[in-house]
Amino acid sequence: MGRGSRSRRFGIGSTARHAAAAGGGSLPLVRPTSPGPPAHRRLRNGGGGNYSAAAASCSCWYCDFKIYALNEPLLRLGRRYSRFFRVWFSVGVGFALASLLGIALGLLYELARSLRVLHCNVELSSLLFGFSPMVSDLTISLADAGYIFLSTLISVSGHEFGHAVAAASEGIQAEYVAIFVAVLFPGALVAFDYELLQAVPKFSALRIYCAGIWHNAVICAICGLTLLLLPWILWPMYIHGENPMVLDVPNSSPLYGYLSPHDMILSVDGIPIHSPQEWADLTGLIDGVAFPDSNDTKHNRDVREGFGEKGYCVPNVLIERSEKIQSVDNISTCPYDFSRFTQTPCSETSLLDDHPGDGAAIRRDRTYCLNSQEIVKLKKCGTGWLKAVTNGSSCFCSEDESCLAPIHDPGSTWIEITYASPYSKECLQSIKKLDPSSWTSLSTEPNCSGRFVFVGDSISLANSVWLTGYQPRWAFGIGTYLPYVLEKILTCTFHVSLMLAIVNGLPVFLLDGESILEAGLCYSGLLSPRERERVLQVILWTGTVMSTIALLIMVHRAFL
Repeated sequence: MGRGSRSRRFGIGSTARHAAAAGGGSLPLVRPTSPGPPAHRRLRNGGGGNYSAAAASCSCWYCDFKIYALNEPLLRLGRRYSRFFRVWFSVGVGFALASLLGIALGLLYELARSLRVLHCNVELSSLLFGFSPMVSDLTISLADAGYIFLSTLISVSGHEFGHAVAAASEGIQAEYVAIFVAVLFPGALVAFDYELLQAVPKFSALRIYCAGIWHNAVICAICGLTLLLLPWILWPMYIHGENPMVLDVPNSSPLYGYLSPHDMILSVDGIPIHSPQEWADLTGLIDGVAFPDSNDTKHNRDVREGFGEKGYCVPNVLIERSEKIQSVDNISTCPYDFSRFTQTPCSETSLLDDHPGDGAAIRRDRTYCLNSQEIVKLKKCGTGWLKAVTNGSSCFCSEDESCLAPIHDPGSTWIEITYASPYSKECLQSIKKLDPSSWTSLSTEPNCSGRFVFVGDSISLANSVWLTGYQPRWAFGIGTYLPYVLEKILTCTFHVSLMLAIVNGLPVFLLDGESILEAGLCYSGLLSPRERERVLQVILWTGTVMSTIALLIMVHRAFL
């Protein structure tokens, strides 16, 4: 292929430099971003000639679809607002160079932390990409795949649009825009004529190289700002921050049959809940209170044997009328689906100090069968509740009451959940006109609220229901899911765009970081061409090896 037909391609995938030597102050030449073989393409020479609007090529491991119809519109847009775009992408150059340094330092930090050089628990993968490397079950639903596809499309389009418009503002027309799949990895690229790239000033070339990273950063900023302002944007149609609303309860959820779509979770263990994040945080906090990492032998023994530390102040009269425990196959059970409760001391010494023997045996002798639906309405006592419920005091019962704690399976947790069903037929019949401002008092309406006890693993509750922090002000329908969908799209687009900016900013071979680094060294003019080439190779080889090691460590933590 003649020299005049060689092209420079920008893509979100990979880029590779031509082997041709760049003498003196020449600019870097980057080979196609895709690993595919040379494919037939029609280039526009001058203003004449016919060309197809699109073309496709495919091999056993590489397929692409080239679009030529966008060449003229992108060129006209870049030329019309060239002054603005040059200022815009000049800011992007500063951001990209600073990001290149920051990403390199972050890479060093991650490696040092992984190799135990630094003793720090902050993991960059969780902060930057929005996932925890300790996740073992990485199942993706069809809806999640749709969110990922849409966010990837937005992020890639913004990245390539930046390259194309930056080049157009310098008078360089794109040869084509291509979408490709290499093996199983999709991507996109914008191809330019190499001779035209070589003719532009060095800083203009830097603007073109840095445009993709800069646009990904702008997309992240837009998504983050929109997420912050979303409650105000949706305020005319939705209420935010009152109580989380249930969108769906999967059949596999432990709460299936207890909560229904459009129910609102009012409180957990008496603590008011205002958002899905509070729901997740509180379930984790309850688990930490129930199973603390301590050396308290008595507490650990009681937890293993199923004696909870959450208690209720039960009147002694009710205890005297309690049902007797039945024994079936040497297993103690209660009739009428009642629950077993055992007496627990208000203080650490009132009961066990009087009986220095086995505390568990003493509690078994003081076990009663009571209706849990009635007991949960009473005052709380014991040390297993959060301090906000008992005001930090474990002795909360009067003289004519006793503190009884439920007995449940070893390793499980007793959790109270209060909910409201403001959209149910029974509630709408009781309240003809539902006032959203009265939703916080729905727990007092007999037909609009309920309460149940969950006994099991509290951690499993966090993701067992599909929640949203928005409630529609009027009749619900498909619009109920709109805020959740918007949040998911914005969040996923933020993470994908951030990932693209970071990956393309790495000082490694075959990515935009290579072109930016080489152009920056060339623009500085501090080194001779030979010294510049040596420094570039050292940095790229070091960055590639470090990035590969960091990637392998992240994959190991995520899947193993």
